[in-house]
Amino acid sequence: MKPTSGPEEARRPASDIRVFASNCSMHGLGHVFGPGSLSLRRGMWAAAVVLSVATFLYQVAERVRYYREFHHQTALDERESHRLIFPAVTLCNINPLRRSRLTPNDLHWAGPALLGLDPAEHAAFLRALGRPPAPPGFMPSPTFDTAQLYARAGHSLDDMLLDCRFRGQPCGPENFTTIFTRMGKCYTFNSGADGAELLTTTRGGMGNGLDIMLDVQQEEYLPVWRDNEETPFEVGIRVQIHSQEEPPIIDQLGLGVSPGYQTFVSCQQQQLSFLPPPWGDCSSASLNPNYEPEPSDPLGSPSPSPSPPYTLMGCRLACETRYVARKCGCRMVYMPGDAPVCSPQQYKNCAHPAIDAMLRKDSCACPNPCASTRYAKELSMVRIPSRAAARFLARKLNRSEAYIAAGSTGVSHRARPLPGFLKGVGEPTAASCQQWAPGGGQPTFEAILVLRENVLALDIFFEALNYETVEQKKAYEMSELLGDIGGQMGLFIGASLLTILEILDYLCEVFRDKVLGYFWNRQHSQRHSSTNLLQEGLGSHRTQVPHLSLGPSTLLCSEDLPPLPVPSPRLSPPPTAPATLSHSSRPAVCVLGASP
Repeated sequence: MKPTSGPEEARRPASDIRVFASNCSMHGLGHVFGPGSLSLRRGMWAAAVVLSVATFLYQVAERVRYYREFHHQTALDERESHRLIFPAVTLCNINPLRRSRLTPNDLHWAGPALLGLDPAEHAAFLRALGRPPAPPGFMPSPTFDTAQLYARAGHSLDDMLLDCRFRGQPCGPENFTTIFTRMGKCYTFNSGADGAELLTTTRGGMGNGLDIMLDVQQEEYLPVWRDNEETPFEVGIRVQIHSQEEPPIIDQLGLGVSPGYQTFVSCQQQQLSFLPPPWGDCSSASLNPNYEPEPSDPLGSPSPSPSPPYTLMGCRLACETRYVARKCGCRMVYMPGDAPVCSPQQYKNCAHPAIDAMLRKDSCACPNPCASTRYAKELSMVRIPSRAAARFLARKLNRSEAYIAAGSTGVSHRARPLPGFLKGVGEPTAASCQQWAPGGGQPTFEAILVLRENVLALDIFFEALNYETVEQKKAYEMSELLGDIGGQMGLFIGASLLTILEILDYLCEVFRDKVLGYFWNRQHSQRHSSTNLLQEGLGSHRTQVPHLSLGPSTLLCSEDLPPLPVPSPRLSPPPTAPATLSHSSRPAVCVLGASP
């Protein structure tokens, strides 16, 4: 094939592949579709172009497949801060109900369900509590409120809290918020409830956090009457350190702190960040405990409620609440929501079996939150008090001689009030020590024993003002995918994004010239055929000679007749007679003849 001349190339349409190949920025096309005949060189170029395009498409498919697998990676980092928000600290006495607060009416309603007592055992249980039996003619109340029982008979922080300091400054029960958990009545420090300002710390180490001293009131513990799942065998408190957004699940996640020890808890804040689907499985939609799903709906499906913030423990708690509310028509004391609190009989017959069945079936599908805060903890402890400190603590804690004697005799005792305790205590005097050690001698073994059986100290602080971040990141971003595709495109076919635009422009030209041109030519041909048929019809119509009735005469018109002389006025048609006019270039000839 001879090379195409300039004018011929200029007359080619833009949809011609040779025009496109000569102008395209993609490498190799000009050698494949260039001018000239078929040759070995052109075939080798064609094979090279096809192989390069195939390799490029294979690499693109691999990159797209890897991107659609949505891999992620976890990055661990440690960052410094000048100020950290102090965590919420929840405290619960292991004993849920105080023996001195129980009444015969409480035993009538809550004894079988909460304490495992039979009605015939109420009198013996009251004697074990050191309480008088029910008076003759005792009539229980017509109704009973389980929430009021735990609020009234649970341990009071005013009695348990012996000392409280935060960053060296005094604090008290007013800095704690009452909350109900599965362990009963509990208290949370720095909860941020009701818009309270969150406490912060600017230094790490002991003395820069929360220091408290508690009396566990072991004399108020209920006697172990029967062995069941709710029977506590230990003494002390449970402590959970958590963020303000997360509800305490202290029966599962709480630390045990024993009396007779000072426990040091060193914390380090960890901020976790997870990816949502499809890279991860985190969720930010909170679960509304008042939302009642259909029986066919999964219990773990989140509701559109925007608050409170989604947490893993909050989701589980809300899921348990909805399950119990649907099965029993009520909720347990520690559960959120607006459903009525279950009665003790509902606790025994429905709520507890429903919770156990739900945990066995693992009905709650709660993904990880997309953002959460947790605290890594390290514990250490020492025994308290020492013999050297027992006399000072005796005066500081302001306990009576009867309280000391109860340590060895087991007699019930009550704590005396602590006036002015939070203002600090001076050096003990001989008079103050006399009530602890009769005769002014050294503190007795019974005094130290009572302190070790009831008093504990807890020191919670940050190890340092730094925190760890655990963050999930996308292993392969969209920008990396585009970069890999661009690199493969430039390596194998020498193209770029503008080359793709050139190809799209060429395809538009092909579509316009080939497809739209085909329909335009077809429509033009049909229109030309219709015009020819119309002209032929008009021509045949003009060749016919019409016979017009003129009374006694007939006018004959024809284009093919030779011209005739002008007729005389005598033979002229009347003015009203119609005449046929021809638009042809040849004049029509009309002949007027007489009718027979």
